[in-house]
Amino acid sequence: MMYSTSPTSNSSAVSNSCTFSRQLPQQIFTRREVIPPQNDVLWRIECGAVRTLTWSEDGTFITLGYWGLGDLIGYPLSRVKPYQIECLTGVEVSIVPPHLWHQDINALLSHIQQAEDLLRIVHRKPISLRLWQFLVWLSEKFGRDVDKGKLIDLNVTHQDIAEVLNTTRVTVTRLLQQLEEEGTVLRHKRRIILRLPKTILYSSAVY
Repeated sequence: MMYSTSPTSNSSAVSNSCTFSRQLPQQIFTRREVIPPQNDVLWRIECGAVRTLTWSEDGTFITLGYWGLGDLIGYPLSRVKPYQIECLTGVEVSIVPPHLWHQDINALLSHIQQAEDLLRIVHRKPISLRLWQFLVWLSEKFGRDVDKGKLIDLNVTHQDIAEVLNTTRVTVTRLLQQLEEEGTVLRHKRRIILRLPKTILYSSAVY
């Protein structure tokens, strides 16, 4: 039986909040820029993608989540220290002040649900299944259909993936090469295409 990794859809929340977002001040950040810590605002992503992360005493990065269109992010949502919000692409956000947080309860609930989805994936075994389910999760959140499958429209490095899955870059590279050899993963420039029908069978067999 295949384990589902599809995150909760944000489409309704995004649609219902379009007018709300246009009334808010907005700010633009560049790729790899860190969104400055502010304890009195949340940021609604209108365009682009970010990751939230922390790091251990020895400097090892630990990714806490990946966030995109319609998601609410912000330092008030975490008690983890240190805590950082890094832009994976160019990002446009709306600034949501505390007195308006109650109007965005659906996005807040979605934040919790997506964090739990990712946490569940990170604890899957073996690591090959963990990697595949993370790729499926990314494809559901940031993917788009193309002729050969589903393109993850986000430039994530092997090191980025390793930091999410609590493994090494070498392991991620080896497993991705295996998936390519099996034809379940294709490369398009620096992005990944999933060939979902065949790989679903693969995941079921591994499970």
